Amino acid sequence: MTTISTCPPSSVSADVAERLAIVRRRISEAGGDPGAVRVIAVTKGFGPDAVAAARAAGLTDMGENYASELRAKAPGPAGTSWHFLGTVQRNKVRELAPLVDVWQGVARLAEGERIAHYAPGARVLVQVDSSGQLGRNGCRPGEVATLTGALSTLALRVEGLMTVAPRGELEAASAFRLVATLADDLGLPERSMGMSDDLEAAVAAGATMVRVGRALFGDRPGSHAV
Repeated sequence: MTTISTCPPSSVSADVAERLAIVRRRISEAGGDPGAVRVIAVTKGFGPDAVAAARAAGLTDMGENYASELRAKAPGPAGTSWHFLGTVQRNKVRELAPLVDVWQGVARLAEGERIAHYAPGARVLVQVDSSGQLGRNGCRPGEVATLTGALSTLALRVEGLMTVAPRGELEAASAFRLVATLADDLGLPERSMGMSDDLEAAVAAGATMVRVGRALFGDRPGSHAV
């Protein structure tokens, strides 16, 4: 089962604005524009109070990896934009389609076809497997151009690429540069790269979105399941 924190709002919200300021300072120090690099608040493991805290701090973009958690929190306060970050399971697209604004984990044409069927015109990012590690979701770098081209023939808005970098500072930096180059070559404006531990390397490589959870809300309680 999915475990969602039920801690009182004050325990989550008290420091979010201060932590967001730190995240934006890290973006600036890495050479990015804090006003241009979008911060996606990943509320995985936390309840609706985390969404409210992020909105109170000025964030509008929320990210979720698990369908059950997104259903429990969406739509949230007016103006909230939901990014689905997890692997796209085709049997869950229909129920998520009315809630998701951006699908960041599209890695196969069949997933895009399913999204286009239930959410014509949806915004999508292609997830790139930049690590080559067994079990990682994503399209292989050499197949990205073919997939983005095929998705573009559907009723979808293919806006960019997303990746989860491998561990290790040098490995992460190399992965981010690879994805940024792929996006440049394809003329795609969005690069969703970097999380709480490696956002500096992502920003330095040209990230336009960073996905941060712990850097905003602290350690996540409990375990997670789809």
